[in-house]
Amino acid sequence: MSNIVETIKTDLTDAIENDKLVLPTLPEVALQVREIAEDEDSAIMDLVKVISNDTALSARIIRVCNSPLFRGSRAIENLNMAVSRLGMAYTSNLAMGLAMEQMFQATSDMIDKRLRATWQKSTEVAGVCHVLAQHYTKLKPDQATLAGLIHLIGVLPILRYVEDRDIQISSIMLDNVIDEIHPRIGATILQKWDFPKELQNVPLEYANLHREVPAVDYADLVLVANLQLIAGTDHPWTEVDWKTISAFDRLGLDPEVDMSEEEDLNAQMEAAMALLK
Repeated sequence: MSNIVETIKTDLTDAIENDKLVLPTLPEVALQVREIAEDEDSAIMDLVKVISNDTALSARIIRVCNSPLFRGSRAIENLNMAVSRLGMAYTSNLAMGLAMEQMFQATSDMIDKRLRATWQKSTEVAGVCHVLAQHYTKLKPDQATLAGLIHLIGVLPILRYVEDRDIQISSIMLDNVIDEIHPRIGATILQKWDFPKELQNVPLEYANLHREVPAVDYADLVLVANLQLIAGTDHPWTEVDWKTISAFDRLGLDPEVDMSEEEDLNAQMEAAMALLK
């Protein structure tokens, strides 16, 4: 069985190095949203028109706008009001992130469960990233949310590879493959998708517990968000002395404080995670 693991790693690594890896493409609505967001001459109605073609996405954005994180003095009843309240930048990043969910599905039960679990974890991390960015940094909460949603994007081609070839492999061995090569694949995907440079390095850097950078960045947010979500579990990272993880210092956070015990913060994190589901 270990030969299968090495074969998968070798095949995918060679494909990356020779630029032959079949990478996922962004959903059409996400591409259209980004194009509008990057056009200086575009207006809110241009964004509303594109998003309104996707009924499910429209409903989710309205729901986000009416959530405790954004709720104003009056309820939001339509997409135009929602985009006006959130702003074009936030709406476009949120729409791109939410549109990616459709990519995390498969035909085989085992791979489908894996993909859905990956998306579930990504949404939880994204919710915590939003709150961290808002309360502890000057980073953009919408970019922070997107960073959380895309930090595991490199898992997609690995699971597709296993599904397409109907490879029989244990969960432990599949985890081994994913942990070792998904960061590099993720960075490659984000480069192909022409994501901002500050997001391209997130898959590569978020799992580097002892990274040293001059200032807090989105990889720091994703790292700390992951740590907050595994606190109290038997995850290997809980065996590390979190006081040695400098990302906490850059965020101005005490690594010994469980954010879930901070009532206001916990409520906001739960709200942020819920709105992405």
